[in-house]
Amino acid sequence: MVLPDYPPPMRDGNDSSSARTSLYKSRHISLQSRVDSLAADSMWDESRESVPEIPAIYSSGRGRSTSFLMDPSMMRSSNPESMKDDAESTGYIVSPSPDPPSTPAPPSSQPLNISVFHETLFIGVVIMAQFMGLAGLGQSIAPMHIIAEGLHVTNPGEQAWFAAAFSLTVGTFILISGRMGDIIGHKRVFVFGYFFLGCWSAFAGFSAYVGRQVFFDICRAFQGIGAALLAPNALALLGRAYPPGIKKNIVFSLFGAMAPWGFVMGALFSSVFAQLAWWPWAFWSYGIAAWALSAFSAVIIPKALAHDAQFAGRSTKPGMDWTGSLLGVIGLILINVAWNNGPLFGWNQPHVYFILIIGVFSLIAFVWVEARAISPILPVRHMTSTVTYTMALVGIGWGSFGIWIYYSWRFLEEIRGYTPLSVSAQYTPALVCGLLAAGATGFMLTHTPVAFTMMIAMVAFFLGELITATQPAHQTYWAQMFVAILIMPFGMDMSFPAGTVILSNHMPREHQGLAASLVNTMVNYSISIALGIAGTVEVQVNNHGKTEADVMHGIRCAWYTGVALAGCGVILGTMFFGRTLLREGWKIMDH
Repeated sequence: MVLPDYPPPMRDGNDSSSARTSLYKSRHISLQSRVDSLAADSMWDESRESVPEIPAIYSSGRGRSTSFLMDPSMMRSSNPESMKDDAESTGYIVSPSPDPPSTPAPPSSQPLNISVFHETLFIGVVIMAQFMGLAGLGQSIAPMHIIAEGLHVTNPGEQAWFAAAFSLTVGTFILISGRMGDIIGHKRVFVFGYFFLGCWSAFAGFSAYVGRQVFFDICRAFQGIGAALLAPNALALLGRAYPPGIKKNIVFSLFGAMAPWGFVMGALFSSVFAQLAWWPWAFWSYGIAAWALSAFSAVIIPKALAHDAQFAGRSTKPGMDWTGSLLGVIGLILINVAWNNGPLFGWNQPHVYFILIIGVFSLIAFVWVEARAISPILPVRHMTSTVTYTMALVGIGWGSFGIWIYYSWRFLEEIRGYTPLSVSAQYTPALVCGLLAAGATGFMLTHTPVAFTMMIAMVAFFLGELITATQPAHQTYWAQMFVAILIMPFGMDMSFPAGTVILSNHMPREHQGLAASLVNTMVNYSISIALGIAGTVEVQVNNHGKTEADVMHGIRCAWYTGVALAGCGVILGTMFFGRTLLREGWKIMDH
């Protein structure tokens, strides 16, 4: 077929004639655009009896070409400000030049072409990544005192590392694992992540024979790396599988709903093994489940999302920024270690604040390198103010949650004297509320602005933390603790999907792993940092925990630290929603 020789698109210069305004504006003209224009001409020119048959090979090109020809309302002027707005709203970089860019626009999500049963299994095995990640956090918090007795650990600061080591590496390595998925393949990294998680869970159980807390903490840190390999690539698989719309919002809401389920079930089963059998079996059974999910995901994840399909039609793969990766890992680890060792050794020790200073300078260098890198692991140049603000809200909210869950568990065990198993039972209402929150989030994301959903999430974090912090030492469970457990899942399940949807819809398809990494980084790293901040407050006020009243005072002050964080989240969330409402009105995502 011979295509007509179209003239290059005309610009909107000083010529005000509408007849000369190009339909394409400043967007590049590709072969697909010319083919689409032939099909459009057949609709506009009724006198044309026939048009040449368009080969099928051209029908799978850019899905947006026809929309710009058929819907004049989607056209924008070619001035720089308009192009900037267009780039920010769509997630694609708009070039002011009519010349074609060096790389094609990312293709839209394509149907999986699988049965409903197969799709259900696919969604199940992917959202289990969130379940396993939170279960890994809960399995050390619930039987913490039993594990500490087995490892001969008496210092509360050292016990805090059981959970902090896991969250530290999850938050640190998520960005790198997301980039690995972009380079190696999301499915490959996802399957290996389950396998890696299972291996180090088994090693964590064997630490009972070693009898050293340091060995157990190292195993927990490597467990966190396994969870870090899972989370961003799971969201990348879902982001590639579903285009923006109701189904994508529902799937991401289900992914977020696994957070309370994972934590409660992880705490429940680890408490059962710790109290009724032997605590290492909690980690061995967890490892067996991870290995089973690794094999299951290798079979269930569709071929449309496998390596060959991910890189089909691409001559080059994204590069790896090794300098930025090294600086980022060093900075995040050192800052986290400093904040969690501060309560343990004291902030007056030179090695504590010296580590913090080195970590801060490493992160500053990391941002400087990423802003100039060709293949950055953190897309500094493409992060809009809305995305950055949302990530800050996610970090503040989940940091408050980390304080709430850790100190609430300690409060129920140390002050009220409950066993780990009975405390786990007290958190079971969060399972039902998690599902309700997921359903409410799916509805709100399609009927209200995303900024409104984020604001409600911050309010839920604040109310749950405040109700918990003001309860007396000895009171019936149903008065305040029960109410707080009902509220907190709404903060978790609203903030996570809202942040994920924003990034997934603003990043190109081939960088979905990179986009999903940011939310998980803020979630997990903020938990670990917040525990260090709250631990510092506790140590300064609890008089070394000499009496029960001193312990209770330290826990309460740590809670009020979480209240302050969540209160800042409410203020910032309200400002964010108000700013969005003034600029855009009651704008709802297309679905």
